[in-house]
Amino acid sequence: QVRLVESGGELVQAGDSLTLSCVASEGTEDRYMFDGYSMGWFRQAPGKLREFIAAISWNDTITFYSDSVKGRFIISRDNANTVSLQMNSLKPEDTALYYCATASGLFNDWNRYDYWGRGTQVTVSS
Repeated sequence: QVRLVESGGELVQAGDSLTLSCVASEGTEDRYMFDGYSMGWFRQAPGKLREFIAAISWNDTITFYSDSVKGRFIISRDNANTVSLQMNSLKPEDTALYYCATASGLFNDWNRYDYWGRGTQVTVSS
């Protein structure tokens, strides 16, 4: 069983930066190889649908972003089982619960992702 754990969410001011991390493990192992799997970040604000934010391909050669965060957020793979989301110039509308997830391909559709974390809360005050 693959387990994803997000961290790094907190209350920040508009204009601040924040970095979220997603660490994966599998079964009794303390690590899970992302090799061959793409990684995505999503967010969901209260009363809104889950929204795609960013994704990175299994070999790190391709990244893509939603228009709402393009130019402000950066997705990167830190090591074999950790992926980060650097968020700059945060806005109040970025307030949401942020999730990481894995998929066998590069998608912006949350239905295509197989494993999910429980999320980390990001709150941006104006």
